[in-house]
Amino acid sequence: YCAPLFVTAEFTNNTTGEIKSQTVFMGDFPMMTPKGTFIINGTERVVVSQLVRSPGVYFDKQPDKTSDRDLSSVKVIPSRGAWLEFDIDKRETVGVRIDRKRRQAVTVLLKAIGWTAEQIRERFGWSELMMTTLEKDHIASQDEALLDIYRKLRPGEPPTRENAQTLLDNLFFNPKRYDV
Repeated sequence: YCAPLFVTAEFTNNTTGEIKSQTVFMGDFPMMTPKGTFIINGTERVVVSQLVRSPGVYFDKQPDKTSDRDLSSVKVIPSRGAWLEFDIDKRETVGVRIDRKRRQAVTVLLKAIGWTAEQIRERFGWSELMMTTLEKDHIASQDEALLDIYRKLRPGEPPTRENAQTLLDNLFFNPKRYDV
């Protein structure tokens, strides 16, 4: 009990100026019955929550209720593995949540995968947000960053450098456990 949803998309070749238009199938959209319910997989449902979040990158911008700023966020949802949620907070810092755990500075994650503060400055020196985040980040080394992430993802377990490195490798660098 659904209807197909199609969207007409236009693609512009910036070098030639050629515009191609194409109708793209976006998915089947549940239809409401006359009783105000939905039929999902043959079962009548009153409320249809998000059934399965499709893998991909989702961008969001919400107005901040206490200031005139917009708060931006990005969710990276893999086919398999840990979700990454990046956001910019009121203090003008960029944060990351790994698998919906506690927020920490994105620079901690970058240091954990082996970047130094100097490499972060070289690659993101143009970004005030990243420089502010780096200033407020008091983690100095890769080992400290690994242990900090491990403590947030596995609270209550004794952190060791080896366990922390194994956790990070399995979370993001093992194709059997992580696939964007």
